[in-house]
Amino acid sequence: MAVVDSLRSGVLNLDYAEVSRRIEGFIADSVEKSRTAGVVVGLSGGVDSSVVATLCVRALSKERVLGLIMPTSFTPQQDILDAEWIASWLGIRTKTIIIDPIVDSFTQQLEADPLEKKLRIPFANLRARVRMTLLYFHANAGNMLVAGTGDRSEILIGYFTKYGDGGVDILPIGGLFKSQVRRLATYLGIPERIAYKPSSPQLYPGHRAVDEIPADYEQLDIILYLLFDKQKKAEEVARETGFSLELVHEVIRRYESSHHKRSLPPVPAIK
Repeated sequence: MAVVDSLRSGVLNLDYAEVSRRIEGFIADSVEKSRTAGVVVGLSGGVDSSVVATLCVRALSKERVLGLIMPTSFTPQQDILDAEWIASWLGIRTKTIIIDPIVDSFTQQLEADPLEKKLRIPFANLRARVRMTLLYFHANAGNMLVAGTGDRSEILIGYFTKYGDGGVDILPIGGLFKSQVRRLATYLGIPERIAYKPSSPQLYPGHRAVDEIPADYEQLDIILYLLFDKQKKAEEVARETGFSLELVHEVIRRYESSHHKRSLPPVPAIK
């Protein structure tokens, strides 16, 4: 336990003022180089989107950030309230679009039942892709970039929808593990109820990250940190942490099976 606590401290041991400064510079530079007017951010009421929106405001000013709130009929009311609170706290413009009618139009055209078990994931991904489409519509209309809200933990294990929440122009917190994002949120003054809210993608009723990822984020981040930052082998990670070798191998499997999500489509060699 002491070893795990020490490793956790190692993961979290960052200069968050410097981290914030670097990400803000990245955002400002990305907007300047693209000659765009600002950024659009999807606000879910969770820690990732709250941190990204806050960093965008710090980098660009509130006038150059648009927040889209895109709930469904099963989005928890508290998540909507938290998204609205963040937007109000930052002073940014927002637009709320309930996506159920859009998803329903697909359902009718496909003559499919979203409650059918085998279609749960396709419809979950459809909801993520509807949100991506709405973000890009507003980005195109306002000459803006889409600022993604994915973190490094999610990216490495492929815990995002291809061409859904993975379809963005920039990933400001893509270099930070989830546990680091939570600590950065605290540094930025985001309330703990949001900073440490359990991750819940809410792509279908009752959808929780804890039911889909191989370990809770604190454990997952330690494993990823040792594998990718410290270049440890699976057996070393298991031995140093006390986590099962099966768990470490599952994290590696998730990484390897999701390469396609982190890459452009393959192109055949002609010559």
